[in-house]
Amino acid sequence: MGGVAALAREKGHTVRGSDQGIYPPMSTQLERLGIALDPGYRADSVAPDCDEVVIGNALSRGNPAVEAVLDAGQRYISGAQWLSEQVLPGRDTLAVAGTHGKTTTTTILTWLLHSAGREPGFLIGGVAEDFGVSARVGSGREFVVEADEYDTAFFDKRSKFVHYRPLVAILNNLEYDHADIFPDVAAIQRQFHHLIRTVPARGRLIVNGEDAYLADVLAMGCWTPVERFGFDPSLEWHAELVEADGSVFVVHHRGERVGEVRWSLLGRHNVLNGLAALAAAHAVGVELATVIPALAAFRSVKRRMEVIGQARDITLYDDFAHHPTAIRTTLEGLRAKVGDARIVVAMEPRSNSMRLGAHAQALAPSLDGADAVVFLHRPELAWDAASVIAAVRGEAHAVPDTDALLAQLGAIAAPGDHVVFMSNGGFDGAPRRFLAQLQHP
Repeated sequence: MGGVAALAREKGHTVRGSDQGIYPPMSTQLERLGIALDPGYRADSVAPDCDEVVIGNALSRGNPAVEAVLDAGQRYISGAQWLSEQVLPGRDTLAVAGTHGKTTTTTILTWLLHSAGREPGFLIGGVAEDFGVSARVGSGREFVVEADEYDTAFFDKRSKFVHYRPLVAILNNLEYDHADIFPDVAAIQRQFHHLIRTVPARGRLIVNGEDAYLADVLAMGCWTPVERFGFDPSLEWHAELVEADGSVFVVHHRGERVGEVRWSLLGRHNVLNGLAALAAAHAVGVELATVIPALAAFRSVKRRMEVIGQARDITLYDDFAHHPTAIRTTLEGLRAKVGDARIVVAMEPRSNSMRLGAHAQALAPSLDGADAVVFLHRPELAWDAASVIAAVRGEAHAVPDTDALLAQLGAIAAPGDHVVFMSNGGFDGAPRRFLAQLQHP
């Protein structure tokens, strides 16, 4: 929604916003753009003379601001529909879908198109380091959008991505998530198939060829040319690791070597993200040999294994991972880089799926790459911490608040350690607070 606000501002509209729990980097982006933020949702949060209210999918009936908009008869619309009506017409939309990796892949693809001189527009679910913003209208033909399967709004229960009608769609992976709205994997697969139905025959589907759930989706019916990617040499696009940590890999297309990627990203999951983005760029005519070298300078997205500092020989990372698969692959990539050095994870399990217990059995195994884990177990977020802690391979603790978490980390962390903060929320500023704690004991 912050990105949608940025696009509306760029198109010349006067924009105000209302939200709760506002935190960087989005809060600082909106402040820099001159978009006023009203904290909390009240009946008077939306001005009576507002021409249009764009309502995010986090809001539902009963919210005071929503109720006031409905009672006043004001015009309202979802963020996804606003984008489809105000920004996407006349553009070639490239949509990036998947349970995880969407933000990183969207950013890589945008960077490739930018490096090719295409001047793409984009809407990313995070602030791209190389662009300094999460969204831009762009002057080129292409528009890259992070295509979320979560529902659109309280008045539109379709997945957001069905609004985008892309020319090229990346299907990165599919796993069970969003337990608050999807009863099972089959329900998510149906939504992905709705997306497939919107991609024209002249377009392209870029699909993870090693994902069985996506294979099932394609089997439901497909009317668009498909190119699959993965590590299997039989796929149209495959990656060959040169370095085990994923920092160097060779790209092959239909058995032919395309080039070698050297970049700062880690992990097999990021190799797949990069491979998918390269395939999508190729689908709109980008000569890959001219843009692969640009990946060496790619800086990814804030809060995606972002190194925020080092103090007392302890390296700190801020990461958005919230799904067990993303947690596991992120830690595997870091382990391949740091070898035998200790990895300490500070985790806030706060997603709806985590709180509903959908990932309870998978959470502990996903942390096998860590030597110690400290969970923030807020009393208001109900999940079975004891069973998860008992199943963690290494040392594990649960604490009730951020102050206790920082104290526990202070007792655990030692020179040479790598401390990774994982949360899909603000985490009460814990990563930078711990950095300050180390710098000024």
